[in-house]
Amino acid sequence: MADSTPSETTIASANGNQPEMGGGLPVIGYWTEKTLDLKGGLLWKTLLHKSACLSCAWGTGGQKGGFQNEDEENLQRCAKSVEAIASELMEPIPKHFFERYPISELQKLSSMESDRLGRLSFPVIKRANSDRYERITWSEVYEIVTKAFQKAPERLASYSSGRSSNEAAYLLQLLMRSLGSNNLADCSDLCHAPSTVGLKQMFGSGTSMVSLADLKQSDCVVLIGSNAPANHPRLMNELIQLRDRGGKVIVINPLIEVGLVKFASPAYPIKSFLKGSDISSHYIQPISGSDTAVFLGIQKALIENNLVNYDFLKQYTEDWEAVIEQVRSLDWCEILNTCGVSHEEIEIAAKMIGTSQRVTFAWAMGITQHSNAVDNVFSIANTALLTGNAGKEGAGTMPIRGHSNVQGFGSMGVTILLKEEIMQALEKLLQRPLSRVQGYDTRALLEASDRHQIDTLLCLGGNIYAANPDLTQAKRALGNIETVIYISTKPNIGHFHGLAKENTLILPVFARFENPHKTTTESGNNFVRLNDEGTSHLSQREGTDLISEVEFLTELADRLHGDDVVDWRSLQDTKYIRQLIAKTIPNYEKIGEIDHSNQEFTIANRIFHTPKFPTISGKAHMFVTPLPKLDLPTLSSFDIPEQTKAIVLVLGTGRSYSQHNTVVYKDGDYYRGMPHRNCILMNRTDGDRAGFREHQTVTVKGNAGKMKEVEIIYGQIREGSALMFYPEVNAIFSAPIDERCGTPAFKRVPVAVYSADSTPI
Repeated sequence: MADSTPSETTIASANGNQPEMGGGLPVIGYWTEKTLDLKGGLLWKTLLHKSACLSCAWGTGGQKGGFQNEDEENLQRCAKSVEAIASELMEPIPKHFFERYPISELQKLSSMESDRLGRLSFPVIKRANSDRYERITWSEVYEIVTKAFQKAPERLASYSSGRSSNEAAYLLQLLMRSLGSNNLADCSDLCHAPSTVGLKQMFGSGTSMVSLADLKQSDCVVLIGSNAPANHPRLMNELIQLRDRGGKVIVINPLIEVGLVKFASPAYPIKSFLKGSDISSHYIQPISGSDTAVFLGIQKALIENNLVNYDFLKQYTEDWEAVIEQVRSLDWCEILNTCGVSHEEIEIAAKMIGTSQRVTFAWAMGITQHSNAVDNVFSIANTALLTGNAGKEGAGTMPIRGHSNVQGFGSMGVTILLKEEIMQALEKLLQRPLSRVQGYDTRALLEASDRHQIDTLLCLGGNIYAANPDLTQAKRALGNIETVIYISTKPNIGHFHGLAKENTLILPVFARFENPHKTTTESGNNFVRLNDEGTSHLSQREGTDLISEVEFLTELADRLHGDDVVDWRSLQDTKYIRQLIAKTIPNYEKIGEIDHSNQEFTIANRIFHTPKFPTISGKAHMFVTPLPKLDLPTLSSFDIPEQTKAIVLVLGTGRSYSQHNTVVYKDGDYYRGMPHRNCILMNRTDGDRAGFREHQTVTVKGNAGKMKEVEIIYGQIREGSALMFYPEVNAIFSAPIDERCGTPAFKRVPVAVYSADSTPI
């Protein structure tokens, strides 16, 4: 059976601006630029600091050294890590900056321009009748925020991202629940909530069952809906190693990402960096949103080729008969028409999976940001179980988390779906019953705010405004809240658009490597890292007035609760927080010893090397997954001007090469050949059919707005699909959500693309 992968010639010819492979010399060039400039010494000092990487949740750094991962491999820092650190090492925003510029001027800034303003180093407030932010003292901050939290519990809410520590996350949820509120929205609601919900129902655990050591034993990786070369570059090292030992990589993605075809890793200067390493063995480009259909096809091919492990199903799973029966009943034509993939392509994937010994199924937001996202996760995990690839070394399911500690926030209880076991432990700690009222996830929080049902919102990092679809609604909803408190290291566009009705505060805090106390973080593969204390380059600057998240949260809690069963002020020493975590968070007992042992650890009962799972029966529970219905609106429903050239496409939102969440470090996308942010990547066939030409400008219209002067870029994307950059494109659409998890369908947005002329720019 021959490997199937797009040829290098095809990739290169798709767009003259697109490189022939990912990684390589541009990465080295960026490292050189950043590490040899005037701040290079400070950057290297930070890179070597014993703290976890600020970027993705793949995880590196900690007590083994800044460049090592949990497997003690060296050279485990990537360009995204350098980007994140360099951004935190910027100079402080000038002390008179906010006095000079009204909000109307700040609202003209892009995400990149907002980030480049510099570090926040003193607290500011925008009051109801003011047109700008002004400096404020910490004593007034606490006065305003304490009063804002003395409201009815159901009208209090928080939002968080994975930029902070486990300790701050634990304090946040403990404070909110102690006040009677379960409104703990989190950035994961917008990305990997379907993974957590789906995997918990199937396996009793919502995280990866595969460790880094496991991945090194896999002989096949199925990578779905991921742009790992840009968003998780160090995962590419593992894929290179897998291919070198004869393994297979199956990629499923509507867009051919050049780095998933060939990648040149600086970690392997001889075997990979000069020529690049082959990554994909087989590349499938389905219709956007049809992933469940692809996996139903793979399952049908597995059955027909006698590659199903029935002994495993009978011993270790429940409801497998219903899954088999459904798959057998499906018509091949229906499956293939839904996903747009040939029978041969599906057969190749099925045989690769079915004949491999240890298969890891990995996915990112191309799977989770759909209206049937939980079904997508079910269908992937069903495939793993049908082939016996769960509960053994080197095999299993592996959601690829995007932010460095987003999984840690969930573990600490920052979720509206808190385990009853943790709730009872918190009640014992606080010595009182806690509310069981269902809290608001991120989308529900915005809807509640739009209905004037939220008075106070505390944002621990993140950018709740820009991360949501329909920015008009997000701005209006946040504007209905009396007090919004943003805790951050740098400005973002949410600080200028997501303004409260009465008081909007921006509170400056230390970056992870600057905290005056030890903290911990959790990787996407369940490894807990210990971060040493640090110092900030801003400390000696005149007018600097920074604190840590832990200091702020403990001070606020003490002012709200006073003489309580919890000595909140004592928790400013984070070792006491870790002791509370050890007592109340299941499988986190080792964190209570980490201050003495300095021993980082893999969380117990999450990595499954035997097929016994933490469900009631000890077996995995399988779910029938219906074929998705992928209807599109007609062109006439978009009410576009007459006598225009137009086409309806399925738009997926995505991050660019130099971007982390909503933070943009560089304007364009090197890998995809997109020179700036106001581009749409589409298939040449679609452009020809509509009468467009590459590089002409068009209008892109969704169901909530439109963007003008958008430049067309042709690339190797599935016909009928398109890609534009998040968060800018969030302005033009509202999105359906998967009600089981609350995640919007960012990856399947129907849009009309139209233009009255076809003149290239």
